[in-house]
Amino acid sequence: MSVFTLPSYDVVFKVIKDEFTPPKEVSHEQVKEKYRLVKQHDRVGRMADTQEFTNFEFPLDRISPELLAELKAVAPSALTLTADKLVIKHLYTERKMIPLNLYLDQADEQQTRLALEEYGNAIRQLAAANIFPGDMLFKNFGVTRHGRVVFYDYDEICYMTECNFRQIPPPRYPEDEWSAEPWYSVAPNDIFPEEFATFLLQKPQVREIMMQLHKELFDANYWKILQSNIKEGMFEDVYPYRRKKRFRFQRGG
Repeated sequence: MSVFTLPSYDVVFKVIKDEFTPPKEVSHEQVKEKYRLVKQHDRVGRMADTQEFTNFEFPLDRISPELLAELKAVAPSALTLTADKLVIKHLYTERKMIPLNLYLDQADEQQTRLALEEYGNAIRQLAAANIFPGDMLFKNFGVTRHGRVVFYDYDEICYMTECNFRQIPPPRYPEDEWSAEPWYSVAPNDIFPEEFATFLLQKPQVREIMMQLHKELFDANYWKILQSNIKEGMFEDVYPYRRKKRFRFQRGG
């Protein structure tokens, strides 16, 4: 996706790129299918809603040369230029949020802990609703003005029941660990949760907090149990509001 906005706007505009850089292997139409899936699925308060538009017109004088060059580079097939307008054939709008990776760069210790707790809870609750985010990098999650962490990049989203969660097998020889290629076979739907740590837990503070709060996310067995429960029709209760924000049930006196 190519994403742009104005500082005064509370939404962002998202345009599907004509081609995706590796390792992503999705097409334009597949991305649209993912967004339709999210629109129709229970978002459990953890996936940003989007609005889909066709032939969306912008006054050309509101488009900076840098933005126009970016759009021409990544999504030329989506653009039509007139004397005074830029027409984008297809785009989505979405509520503006602070990307979680940028939020963590500026957060103090308490804010970091709360944000990471929210991040892990978001993944758990999505999984409980039969949604696997696919790309779980911090940049694909946003922090709302209320401090809630929400997922917003749907390019690689899929159902939990479509995934094959695996543990990385032990190396056959010591040299295997230094090889550029894995020593084990990998099918398209194979997911290795222990690999998440390589990309997510690079900072010592983040690693410490995540291992305290959400270490199960890096264990294939945790995901297999969730997956098994879903297949058996056992869905966990997911509450879209924090405990202190919910209505309290009081028995009559």
